[in-house]
Amino acid sequence: MSKRKGVLVILSSPSGAGKTSIARALVEGNENFLFSVSATTRKSRPGEVNGREYHFLTVNEFKKQIEDGQFLEHAKVFGNLYGTPLGVVKESIGQGKNLIFDVDWQGGKQIRSSALRQFVISIFILPPSIKTLYERLMKRAQDSSETVRERMRQSIDEISHWKEYDYVIINKDFERTLNEIKSIIKSEKLRRVRNNELENFVETLTNEFEDLKS
Repeated sequence: MSKRKGVLVILSSPSGAGKTSIARALVEGNENFLFSVSATTRKSRPGEVNGREYHFLTVNEFKKQIEDGQFLEHAKVFGNLYGTPLGVVKESIGQGKNLIFDVDWQGGKQIRSSALRQFVISIFILPPSIKTLYERLMKRAQDSSETVRERMRQSIDEISHWKEYDYVIINKDFERTLNEIKSIIKSEKLRRVRNNELENFVETLTNEFEDLKS
């Protein structure tokens, strides 16, 4: 087991603000960062692989896993169900891995309210402007025009939850935003509650004082 426990890094933002790209960049080439692969009932998009982008489930399969307590959090977003498998989360914490969550405010709230909340770092990412947000959604060409309009309508609600997060970053420059998030995680990992061996080390120091007295 790692000396330092892993952390659960929540990245939330309105669609198109960059959280998914940031999550991928954190994980790429760094074995200490893992991407939390959510389960969903939505249909896969071209190029998506089951188990890589998402665990694609039927509605009945998803509801059965809810009943069995297999999700850390779950929510309905744009008419589809999304959830985070609990088993992988607990395993990652014990191994000292940093698990990255690309979730909306509903999922973020559930994770922050869960029994694992002491391991959570929550970061909200804001776009530099609404115009930029719209342009990013149109540029990626993954959704229909109606879906893009719906995502834009939902953006104002998503942004209204920014005060619920530990950190808020305006994503004006991707590399700068990425480095700021890395700095946040590095600092948070030094917290007392995330060091498995700190209590034993302090006890050793105390015993050394006793040895000096004798």
